[in-house]
Amino acid sequence: MHATGPESFIRAIPMPCAVIGNDARVSALNAAAESLFGTGLLGRHYAAVFRQPALLARIESALASRRPAQARHVSSNQARDRMFDVTITPLEDSRGAILAFNDVTALEEAGEMRSEFVANVSHELRTPLTAISGFIETLRGPAREDAAARDHFLEIMESEARRMHRLVDDLLSLAKVEDTERMRPTEKQDIADLVRHAADNLSGLAAERDVSLTLEGCDAPALAPADPDQITQVFTNLIENAIKYGGKDGKVTVTLTRVERDPRLRGPGLIIAVSDTGEGIDERHLGRLTERFYRVDDHRSRGMGGTGLGLAIVKHILNRHRGRLRIESTPGQGSRFSVALPTG
Repeated sequence: MHATGPESFIRAIPMPCAVIGNDARVSALNAAAESLFGTGLLGRHYAAVFRQPALLARIESALASRRPAQARHVSSNQARDRMFDVTITPLEDSRGAILAFNDVTALEEAGEMRSEFVANVSHELRTPLTAISGFIETLRGPAREDAAARDHFLEIMESEARRMHRLVDDLLSLAKVEDTERMRPTEKQDIADLVRHAADNLSGLAAERDVSLTLEGCDAPALAPADPDQITQVFTNLIENAIKYGGKDGKVTVTLTRVERDPRLRGPGLIIAVSDTGEGIDERHLGRLTERFYRVDDHRSRGMGGTGLGLAIVKHILNRHRGRLRIESTPGQGSRFSVALPTG
C-alpha cells in the first residue's frame, strides 16, 4: 500500500521540505532537504537536525500554538552561505508540522548589490557636489572681487559638472544595456568598420597624448551579428582606456583576427585585441576590473575623467552578444584587452 500522508506529498516538492511527527522527531525529508541537511536523519529529534536557535524557537512556538510561523535558516555547508525563508505549518490531524525551505539567496544578494550600487552612486555624486558647493560659497564671499580666483574656481566647477554628466550618461547607458542583455542581435555588421570608426573618433585624443594608434587586420570586412552602437561603444571604451592609461608617447595597437574556432565561443569568431605599452596592472586587480566602480588607481582614474563603469558596460554588452572579454597584463609590460565575438 502506498503512503498518502505528508511524507509522500513532500517528495513531489522541489524545494527542501521536512515533516516533524507527533513525537517531535523528523519523520520525512525530501531529496532537496537531504541535500541540504544530510542523510540518515530520520527519527532524530528536530532540534538535532535543524540546530539553529532562532529556527528551533519558531518551530517550538508553532508546534505549541498550532499556528503557522516563519523563520530564517542560513546554510554554510557549501562554497557560499545560502539563505532560506522557512514556513512552518502545523498539521491539522496531528501534533506534527511541515517545514518548507525557500531559497532566497539570490534575492538577498540582489538587495545587497542594489544597496551597494546606491551607496557607490551617492559617493560618486557627493564628491563633485561638495566641491561645487564649496566653490560657490567661496565665490560669494572671500573671492567675490578676485577675478583670477573666480576664473580658477569656475574652471574647476565646470570640470566637476562634466564629471557628473559623464557619470549620469554611463549610468543611463548601463541601465539600457542591462534592459537589452537577453535580446541577441541577429543582423550582421562589419566589425572591422566599427573598429575603424571607434579609432578614428579617438585619433584626436591619441595625438593630444602623443600616443601612436595602429590598426592591424581591419582592412577587409569581418562580419558578425552585432548591435553596431553597442559594439562601437565597446571598442571606444577599450581604445580610450588604452590611450589614457598607456602612458604618454606610448603605443596602442588594435588587432583583428579571424579564427575558425575559439574554445570560449565554441565555434568560429573574431578576436579584437587592444594592446598598450603602459605600466600594466597587477594580477590581483584583473578579476575585478569589470565590477561597477572598481578602480585600480582611484585618484588617477578620477583625474582622467573615469566613472568606474566603463568595463562593467563592456561586460554586459558582450554578454548580450555571447562574446567574451579577456584581460592580460603584467606590471611594466602593458596590458591587452581582447574581445571574442561569435560570427555565427
